[in-house]
Amino acid sequence: MNDSRAPLDGRPCVVPSILSADFGCLRDQVAAVERGGAAMIHVDIMDGHFVPNLSMGVPIVRALSRICRIPMDIHLMIADPIRYVGAFIAAGAKLVSFHLEAAARPLEVIGAIQEAGAGAGVAIKPKTPLAALDGVLARADFILLMSVEPGFGGQKFIPATLEKVDELGKTLRARDRIIPIEVDGGVGEENAAGLVAAGASLMVAGSAIFDGIDPEASTRRLHTLIGAGARG
Repeated sequence: MNDSRAPLDGRPCVVPSILSADFGCLRDQVAAVERGGAAMIHVDIMDGHFVPNLSMGVPIVRALSRICRIPMDIHLMIADPIRYVGAFIAAGAKLVSFHLEAAARPLEVIGAIQEAGAGAGVAIKPKTPLAALDGVLARADFILLMSVEPGFGGQKFIPATLEKVDELGKTLRARDRIIPIEVDGGVGEENAAGLVAAGASLMVAGSAIFDGIDPEASTRRLHTLIGAGARG
């Protein structure tokens, strides 16, 4: 596995979500998006409690660490996330985000992630106001804005996310904080450039990449659109 630091320098990049991948040929699908220029692999961890779905756990992350040549970005959609951050980082995670709504003491979770050697992200659901992030912006390494209700892949992008990205960017600049904004949910060719133009840099895409017959080509197209959004 690539042990380099995950990309947190603000450069816009594609982050394929394997929630939409074909697990019968996962090695091939990961290799395809790597060839297509993916910056990281996004792994959604769901517990059937915080969100109404079950996905995967530490064994899958450990297995991915043996086949990925790019870093893993782990998104914990689980209750009481501090109990599990250490296990996922030990399994190979380079970035770990958790939901603000699921953490009674979010600063402790951020600290646990960072002390274990990973980048710490704080995620919020679409209906959670940006003001809820006030207490964590000074400590988080990145912020993840959900652009669908968390729990299931293949949902439609919530257009109001564009304004939310722009507003968060302004808030961060006002505080002299330069950290990436990640967007997850419904990201595809029709909105990727606009999200980058609004200030997002980590574009999590699942169905837009894996639902077609050529994940490598889909990743390349999305990468091109993201680049155009950054230049525009």
